[in-house]
Amino acid sequence: MSTRAFAAHSATTPLSPMTITRREPMPSDVEIEILFCGVCHSDLHFARNEWGMTTYPLVPGHEILGRVSRVGNKVTKFKVGDLAAVGCLVDSCRSCSSCTRGLEQFCLTGAVFTYGWPDKHSGGMTYGGYSEKIVCDEAFTLKVPTNLDPARAAPLLCAGITTYSPLRKWGAGKGKKVGVVGLGGLGHMGVKFAHAMGAHTVLFTTSEGKIADGKRLGADEVIISKNADAMARHAGSFDMILDTVSADHDLNAYLALLKLDGSLVVVGAPPNPQPVNVFSLLMPRRNLAGSLIGGIAETQEMLDFCGRHNVACDIELIRMQQINEAYERMLKSDVKYRFVIDMASLKG
Repeated sequence: MSTRAFAAHSATTPLSPMTITRREPMPSDVEIEILFCGVCHSDLHFARNEWGMTTYPLVPGHEILGRVSRVGNKVTKFKVGDLAAVGCLVDSCRSCSSCTRGLEQFCLTGAVFTYGWPDKHSGGMTYGGYSEKIVCDEAFTLKVPTNLDPARAAPLLCAGITTYSPLRKWGAGKGKKVGVVGLGGLGHMGVKFAHAMGAHTVLFTTSEGKIADGKRLGADEVIISKNADAMARHAGSFDMILDTVSADHDLNAYLALLKLDGSLVVVGAPPNPQPVNVFSLLMPRRNLAGSLIGGIAETQEMLDFCGRHNVACDIELIRMQQINEAYERMLKSDVKYRFVIDMASLKG
């Protein structure tokens, strides 16, 4: 079926309207009329081929929330009219050791990502959520708590799970001191989740202008990371620090703040290798780790957690036709804290 979309046609041209083809729903498929799609920095990286792996035309978008419009005859979890969501993954082998542990993002034979990835159904590439509709296997489609604002819930499908997963794995909760580095699209969700989990939550930012917002979002303390004295006062005191910054910065400054067996978990992706002083890890014993989104079951767990705790993203709603302007503003960090596209704008 033909579907209206916005696509990048090269690394240097603006995104523009395009008609794409989606498969008709198969027995296990869910067809979703997309209501809202979040704008992730990865969308921009892919659209401009900054990671050297883009195939054009590219339809970005992996923070997809909408309403079920059709279901295959073997679908059991969804019915027409339900809210449903699709995140960063639309398929995997489902049988390797990673998949059977619910870690489909680390599928050993190759996870299928929501856009820009080989699509076994079409023989081309997957197309993302900057479009009217998407068809996804029920196994990779997620249920959305009905008490959440759908527009504010859309970015949970990437920004939410990217921060929720490491906080859960590394034990953020009551009695723990947890730091979050950076207050952007990821960082503001890290603060919200750490607070909702019951941790003593500390935000690290380079901007004094973000102190009030950090506290509004749930930080118990805000530390200006450029202030060496303020940083030194917290040396050796953190159980975990979640680093969401994608610019080059000093990891050793944060490793020094961890207590014995504390962990610095990186979810941002700086453009250059970041030097680490091995003594930051040896004395005392500390961990440096990374994390990539989450599996399907954990993403559903995250959405359910958000429903119980009324956690959602702070957003700025835009029209589809504003996407190129939004990309430029995103590069300047001129958004609090996630752009979300109102997909009704694609129709007129």
